[in-house]
This record gives sequence, C-alpha cells and structure tokens, in this order.
Amino acid sequence: MVNKYYFINKFDTNNINKQDKQTVIIYRNYSSNIKNEDLILKIKNYCKKKRIKFYLSNNVKLAIKLDLDGAYIPSFNKNTNHLAYSYKKNFNLIGSAHNLKEIRIKEIQGVKKIFLSSLFKKNRNFLGIYKFKILSSLTKLNVVALGGISRNNLKNLHLLNHLDFAGISYFE
Repeated sequence: MVNKYYFINKFDTNNINKQDKQTVIIYRNYSSNIKNEDLILKIKNYCKKKRIKFYLSNNVKLAIKLDLDGAYIPSFNKNTNHLAYSYKKNFNLIGSAHNLKEIRIKEIQGVKKIFLSSLFKKNRNFLGIYKFKILSSLTKLNVVALGGISRNNLKNLHLLNHLDFAGISYFE
C-alpha cells in the first residue's frame, strides 16, 4: 500500500475531496504565527468524515491536545521537548531531513518516518536518485520521498524501492 502525504497551508475542501484514503493531509502554515485551533479542528473533522488521516506540522503539543492522528516535525525543528509528552498509541510522529545529521536528529526525536528531500526538485537541498538511495540506506526508519514529485516522474520511485511520497503540486 502506497501512502501519500499532501502538505496544505489552507483549508480547501475541493483538494481534500480529490484524495483517496491512502493520502495523509499535513497542515503547515509557517506564514502565520497564530495557532488557529478552530481552523485546525475544522480540517480535522472534515478529514475524519472523509476517512483521511490528518497531521499538524511543527506543533506536537497542539496535535496531541486536539487529538489529531499525528504530527510532522520539519527539518529545521531540532527540539526534543515532545519526548516528555504522553500521547495515544496510534499517534504518529513523522519528520523531514536533508542530510545524515538531520536524519540522526529525527531518529532521536522518535519519528516513525523520515521524509528525505529533495528528490527531484532542483533546489539547494537537491539529492537526486543516487544520494537519496545512499541516505535512505543509512537509517532503519521508513523513508518517504519528498520534493518535485509529479505524475511524470512518479514511476521513478520504483527505482528507489520507496513507494511512499509527499508533496504539494502532485495533489493539486
């Protein structure tokens, strides 16, 4: 079963309606410092109605408080305070990394899956297929491909032996 992770920064029911049950919605809005709990609860309830898992980015404490399915810890977050929190059994932590040092930090943070970036998108974190394979072999955690994945290059994920992927543009 392929899991897909869709990053959103606003609540748009049209895009959520297009997703299947293997899609996990991750809400991240770094442009706003306001933690709009009402909006997050609205997205949570809509996703629950559609039987889609919903994660909150960069706020483990709030994700636990609002009883979400999990939390996403971005690569720039090196904090381990969340290790002191208690949460339900099926609450999952996932996180992203760009290099070996960040992979080790995510392992310490207790994530279940690591999003390795950037696979295809040629930015400053560009890995490409070979570096991606090397980095993903250096951890025992499940690895998710992130960055520049489109319908055109989706077949290339089979080369990596990783079928899970995350993104934004693929889903829109």
